Amino acid sequence: MNYHAIEFETSFGLLSQLPPSTLTEIAFSGRSNVGKSTLINKIFNRKTLAKVSSVPGKTRTINFFKGENVRFVDLPGYGFAKVSKAEKRRWADLMEGYFGQGRDIALVFQLIDMRHAPTEDDLMMINFLIDGGLPFVIVLTKADKLNKTQRQARLTALQEEIPCADQVTLIPFSAVNGDGVEEIKSIIDEIAQECSLEEEN
Repeated sequence: MNYHAIEFETSFGLLSQLPPSTLTEIAFSGRSNVGKSTLINKIFNRKTLAKVSSVPGKTRTINFFKGENVRFVDLPGYGFAKVSKAEKRRWADLMEGYFGQGRDIALVFQLIDMRHAPTEDDLMMINFLIDGGLPFVIVLTKADKLNKTQRQARLTALQEEIPCADQVTLIPFSAVNGDGVEEIKSIIDEIAQECSLEEEN
């Protein structure tokens, strides 16, 4: 995977605008302000590939980034209370539409703030992925905010807090010190390599 070749492709705010799935997709999901854009920028070593904001609910569109033979999808954050019912409905339609289109989704990186127990919305999303048979990995963001003891305590607690935790890969991640970056890249590389082999065949 050539991480320097990743480019922003397009974004859509309505289900009717979503293009057909023409490449294998890797999606990033999580609540508002959990750090999806920061994670994407860190993985691809770019400062502004994905727009980062301190304002929750900023990403309200599905953003597509294109690689050599894989498409990366930044999904809109969920769980932000200060939006209208109409906006929440639009988000729900967009998300349900994205996952319900039979797209070639190889993996979902589901982000959760490591400092806290998963929110009700986090658990709803995880159960949605499990029920839909969608492969996913949980990325635990803001790991640098915890010391070693606190981090271990949260990892232990998450085994009880996350459905089917013993069958899910958990990756502590920090954009500050780079924890988890190589592990995430390794997973992406494996998917990209599989896509490349499929193209050759």
